[in-house]
Amino acid sequence: MKATSLAAAAGAVSMSSGCQAPGAGEAPSGDGAQEQPAPGSLDAIFAEHMEAELAGDLDKTMATMTPNPHIVNIPTMIGGQGPAGVRQFYANRLIGQFFPEDVQFETISETASDKHLVTEMVISFTHTIEMDHILPGVEPTGKFAEVVFVVIVGFKDGKVEFEHIHWDQANLLVQLGLIDPTGLPLTGAGAAAKLRDPSTPDPFYSES
Repeated sequence: MKATSLAAAAGAVSMSSGCQAPGAGEAPSGDGAQEQPAPGSLDAIFAEHMEAELAGDLDKTMATMTPNPHIVNIPTMIGGQGPAGVRQFYANRLIGQFFPEDVQFETISETASDKHLVTEMVISFTHTIEMDHILPGVEPTGKFAEVVFVVIVGFKDGKVEFEHIHWDQANLLVQLGLIDPTGLPLTGAGAAAKLRDPSTPDPFYSES
C-alpha cells in the first residue's frame, strides 16, 4: 500500500505514540524508510497538518488550515466551524484521545483531485480510552473493533479547508457490545472483512 494522505498521517501516529502505520503487515522497503509525499503535494500538506495535530501543537495545526476551516465527524456531529470552533474541537475532543496505542490503519483505496483527498480505510483498535469524537459518553469497553472509515479532506490555497469523516458507527457499536445485532441488518467486524475481500459471503443470503 502506498504511504500517502491518511496513511502518511498514520506514520506520524506510529512515531509519536507507538501505534502501527498502515500496511503494518507488509514487508518494509529495502532501506526501511517510509515513502514520503512530494513537497507541496496535497499528501504533504495533509501530512504536515496531521503531524502538528498529533504533536498537540494547536498553533501549528491551525496554521496548516484556511482562515475559515471546518471539521465534521458525521455519525456524532462533533467537530468545529471556523478557527475558534476547530481549535476548541482539537483541544477538547481529539488531542490525547485520537485512538488507542494499538491502533492500525489499513488503507483500502485513495482518490485524489486537485482539491480533495478521499481515503477509504479500515481502522482497528482496542477500546481502552475515552474517544469523545467517535464515542461520546462511552466508557472504555476493552473490546477490539475493526471499523470502515471514509475521510474526505478539502484543500484551498495550499491549506486544509475541511475534513468530513464518515465511519460505520452501528457496526462499531456491535463490536463494543453496545448494540445487540439479533434481528438487525448489522454485521459487526464482517463489514471490514467484506471490504478487504469482496468475495466474503454476506451473513443474510450467503451471497458473495
